[in-house]
Amino acid sequence: MSLPPLPHKFIGVAVIWNEQGKILIDKRRQHGLHGGFWEFPGGKIEGGETIEDCIKREIMEELGMIVEVGDRLIAINHDYSKFTITLNVHHCRHVSGEPQTIECDEIRWVTLDEIDQFTFPEANEQIIAALLENRS
Repeated sequence: MSLPPLPHKFIGVAVIWNEQGKILIDKRRQHGLHGGFWEFPGGKIEGGETIEDCIKREIMEELGMIVEVGDRLIAINHDYSKFTITLNVHHCRHVSGEPQTIECDEIRWVTLDEIDQFTFPEANEQIIAALLENRS
């Protein structure tokens, strides 16, 4: 008897750049999956939503800021024990609003040189690798 397929979640993820060329990362709340890890903000794409709309909505809900969604950086498929995900990662530009810790414990603007000082979930490591590879 074969097992039913694992639920698959599609996630919109933002790599938000500010005018100083720094990237916004946030620290997940201690409870739940990857509690205390740092991440690139984003969330689940709702039915009928484009990736771009999802990213804009999630960033407003989680951080209270407005971003402009730009080019796709990478798409990552990752398997967890109870579900699988596809991370749809886009470059974004900070338009307005000071980032707030609405759904996270901490927020930092970091440079690519500093990013390896923070602990990210495994799937996010591929985002960092792609950013470093695309660095001009």
